[in-house]
Amino acid sequence: MTTRRTRPAPRPPEGTPPRTELARQARAVLADAVCIAHWAAGTPGPGTAAPLAAHALERAATALELSPAQVRAGWDRARLAGLIELHGDTARPGWRLRAWDRDDSAVLRGWVALFDAWSLVHAAPEGIEAGAVAEAVEAVPQVLSLLQLSAGPVTVPALLDLLGQRVAELQEERCEVPLGPGRTAPAAPETAASALSAAAPARSADLNALLLDWALEGLAAVGALTLGQGHATLTPLGNWAVWVKLEQICVAAQSPAGNIEQSAADMLLGCARLTPGPARDEYRAWLAARTVGSAVAELLAVARGEDALLRGLAFEALRVVGAPAEPEVRAVLAEPSLRPYALLWLAEYEGNDPDDAQDVLSREESTWLWVDTAAAVADHGETGLLVRHLDSAVQGTVPALLDEVRAVGHPRTVQVLVALAAAHPDPALAKAVRRAAFQVHTGGA
Repeated sequence: MTTRRTRPAPRPPEGTPPRTELARQARAVLADAVCIAHWAAGTPGPGTAAPLAAHALERAATALELSPAQVRAGWDRARLAGLIELHGDTARPGWRLRAWDRDDSAVLRGWVALFDAWSLVHAAPEGIEAGAVAEAVEAVPQVLSLLQLSAGPVTVPALLDLLGQRVAELQEERCEVPLGPGRTAPAAPETAASALSAAAPARSADLNALLLDWALEGLAAVGALTLGQGHATLTPLGNWAVWVKLEQICVAAQSPAGNIEQSAADMLLGCARLTPGPARDEYRAWLAARTVGSAVAELLAVARGEDALLRGLAFEALRVVGAPAEPEVRAVLAEPSLRPYALLWLAEYEGNDPDDAQDVLSREESTWLWVDTAAAVADHGETGLLVRHLDSAVQGTVPALLDEVRAVGHPRTVQVLVALAAAHPDPALAKAVRRAAFQVHTGGA
């Protein structure tokens, strides 16, 4: 039994509109994207993929009475919000598009996905190093927190000062201390060192100002804030989204097992004996303290390991990530050890009932997954659970199961069969399973 402290459900800041109103505002922000998604879903064929082909762009602009620039922007927003899913050269409606008019939660999740991708919506200024852009993106949450805590307009100079401080902290953490007063460039003439020392702070301030303008314009483009003369203000949607993310960090800080500080593997092991609801809370807490890209990469790296239990739990955590994980999950379909898990993840992501998701697996994939799950049970579970696992096999009889298990080629087949033979109370069945294990071990038929 795992005990867990609970706290009352947090309330949004005073003045936050109800979810129905927030969803209405999100629908307004994404209205063009929804129109383009419906058009693409009803226009199958080459060209409706990323990037949108020129002829498809022209067709969409004509059909929707929008400019090509508006179509291109709406197309990108539709993909980032999960309204469109790309399958080769064909665009299909995402599950959020199907639920758009009736499910406020789907609408808000779609808008938050767009909010998280603001740096992709608004291209960074040309001629700036990727590292400087990445630092600005990493510093923006602090800028948003100041806007949220201020509950009103904040001047651009105040935001610029905070951005500069945060960028300096990031550089210091990476030991990238810029040249400045008291520091000289080695092996450089004195006049050149003096010029460099004097010019570096001014150039840094100008760069920060340029990056702040870009970030504010990108956040305004997704409906998170409004820009005035020399100041910025969060919209109700932006204020709500920042509050939600701050709450996630608070939940992370209260993680009873301290999972926020753990690696993905240790975090998943810490969640292994939790029931699904508390486990999802732990996943959210761990994810809230990391960027989406790094978290997804770390979870997939764990899934590629030898521990079958962690493989299954990694994909459970990826279900909490949702839409931002979809491209990476789709990319692992070519990896045999991850393919069954990825197919089930994608089926549920696309709106299939979890009870019916198994239908997307071939017989061989289902058998491979059965062995992998049995390996997880053998390593971490109880013997009785391993025996009951026999009932979940797609094969109708044990002989048929053993025949297909021998053929599927899972690396843990022998260990699973030996463990099953040792656990099963029926001597005749245990003998047949041991014989199958011996045949796999020796390469016999």
